[in-house]
Amino acid sequence: MSEQQQNDPLHGVTLEMILNQLVQQHGWEKMGQIIKIRCFANDPSIKSSLQFLRKTPWARTKVEELYVKYKRNELKKRERASKQQDLKRTDREEQE
Repeated sequence: MSEQQQNDPLHGVTLEMILNQLVQQHGWEKMGQIIKIRCFANDPSIKSSLQFLRKTPWARTKVEELYVKYKRNELKKRERASKQQDLKRTDREEQE
């Protein structure tokens, strides 16, 4: 795998996967507030949103940017949790 692919959070991720994860994380209502797109606010569905996003590059870009932001935040949370576990383990070992 090339370095560019490793650094691209969208590599190998379909638009449908992105949309499903964002809807699961935020819900349709919040998605409509974050990205002002009618298909998120009025009778939203994955199918209708995918149709719109595939035809509208600016909207797709906004959704992809939100996904990248979400993934980076998720990674930071995991790193913080891992560091906290390491600190707890170190503290326990020192006390023993």
